[in-house]
Amino acid sequence: MSGKLSLKFLPLSLLAMLAGCNSASPIAGLNLGQPAAQQQPVTPVVQAYCPDVVMRDDTAIRSTYAGNAKDDPDKLIYRASLADATRACTANETTLTINVMAQGRIVLGPAGKPGPTKVPVVVEVIEGDKVIYSQTTQFNVDVPPEGSTQFIFAKNDVAIPNTAGGVSRFTRLRLGFEEVAAKKTPRRPR
Repeated sequence: MSGKLSLKFLPLSLLAMLAGCNSASPIAGLNLGQPAAQQQPVTPVVQAYCPDVVMRDDTAIRSTYAGNAKDDPDKLIYRASLADATRACTANETTLTINVMAQGRIVLGPAGKPGPTKVPVVVEVIEGDKVIYSQTTQFNVDVPPEGSTQFIFAKNDVAIPNTAGGVSRFTRLRLGFEEVAAKKTPRRPR
């Protein structure tokens, strides 16, 4: 019976010998109360208010038509929409910089063609009813032959003044597509 018992402990004794080859001391790899390597002191971070992202219902979807054919389903080039959005902010004494991202989708209509398509995305920062920042970005989307795709819109340089009291709780970042202006046909002189 002692022979069978010693065979059971053979693998354990081999592991113990191999472990001993790695170090002269069984506790050499442990840090028992010894000071850690010099670390840089951590600087406290003061966070600024980061405005919420909102989407206007009337501009979160854009339908583009060929010619002046508004609302004609046969002349639809594409329909684009923006959905979930997020943002991150960094601030210094004078400027609050916002990095905004939104999920979008584009679907071609009967008059649309696959390939590169530009969608005009408007980023605005509003304080109450006052617009304090507004910029339109012609965002490139490559539409595959299947006729629809998702995209991620990103703009990381939205900079607004960071006043002495910081950005107000009434400040909002608003996303949407540029509104489609109806084309006016020129009148012919009589």
